[in-house]
Amino acid sequence: MEKSIEQIFEELDQIMEKMEAADTSLEDSFSYYEAGMKLVRACGEKIDKVEKKMIVLQGGQETDGEA
Repeated sequence: MEKSIEQIFEELDQIMEKMEAADTSLEDSFSYYEAGMKLVRACGEKIDKVEKKMIVLQGGQETDGEA
């Protein structure tokens, strides 16, 4: 099952808490960092998909904020 953006943010928060813990080893920090970067990439891909869908829904025209 594919994770939602909200789920990804929750996991990133958990990873950040683990990385900030005083008893986290350097080795564990690298593992958490790697897992976090994978989640960031997945989130970026999801955002790109949403942006592309929005452009299609707008008729293929990007808006510059003017009405």
